[in-house]
Amino acid sequence: MMLPPPLKPGDLLRVVAPSGGLREMSAFNRGVEIWRSRGYRVEIIPEIDEKWGYLAGKDDARRHHLAAAWQDTECRGILCARGGFGSTRILEDWSWETGENPGKWLIGFSDITALLWSLYKVGISGVHAPVLTTLGDEPEWSVQRLFDWVEGRKIAPLTGEGWGGGVVSGILLPANLTVATHLLSTPWLPSLDGVILAFEDVGEAPYRIDRMLTQWRMSGALSQVRGVAVGSFTNCDAPPNVPSFTVEEVLRDRLSDLGIPIVSNLPFGHAAPNASLPVGVTATLDGDTGVLAIV
Repeated sequence: MMLPPPLKPGDLLRVVAPSGGLREMSAFNRGVEIWRSRGYRVEIIPEIDEKWGYLAGKDDARRHHLAAAWQDTECRGILCARGGFGSTRILEDWSWETGENPGKWLIGFSDITALLWSLYKVGISGVHAPVLTTLGDEPEWSVQRLFDWVEGRKIAPLTGEGWGGGVVSGILLPANLTVATHLLSTPWLPSLDGVILAFEDVGEAPYRIDRMLTQWRMSGALSQVRGVAVGSFTNCDAPPNVPSFTVEEVLRDRLSDLGIPIVSNLPFGHAAPNASLPVGVTATLDGDTGVLAIV
């Protein structure tokens, strides 16, 4: 796995909106200002607030903006405006033109999972990290963690609740569970052999979490996985007065019998803090002490 060259103040970063359209600008502007306050040149496409239904413009336009940022030899990183939905539509007619390109940082999470995993398939690491509309809500340590990683410094381990299972090393693949589930049986699903999956989600009722994890089990995908790191599952409660398991009960029912290390309640996902996790790097997961560490 190739890590793009470390960023440094003065580098040019391009902002794209490959998924959902911006709903308001204040949170987005705060995120942009955080990058600019660190000395980066942040270039925003003029069409950043364009909308086509729930998307940030038509597929060809969003695909064009991403390709232009990727092919710009001066650009050192791509900042995603927000998640939502739409990045998988870009992948219907997409190829990462690597060639002599040393790679550049792709930064985002949620719906950006599809782009991060597709980039991983061609051997380049991105960062599962706050998008511009959420960066301003992050605590200082989380913001610093993102800058530490992309500027070439080590990042601290994360601690959650260990379910047992011992210690494993593997390739870290962080993702939004819903988006990753919809990559199953597509050409963009990476090999899961020897992988530590790191899942989070938002706004999914427990029965839908159950349905997705059951699909992972029945597809055989989880049989290749070495460990599972579970982040926040935000606003995933059952509707009032509806008989249901809790999301925590669903996660334990669908994951705890896999015979691999599981760690839950790790600080990443849609509820701040959303600790940055690099894609495709070697990590260790300790199911006994509840620690996820980047090697």
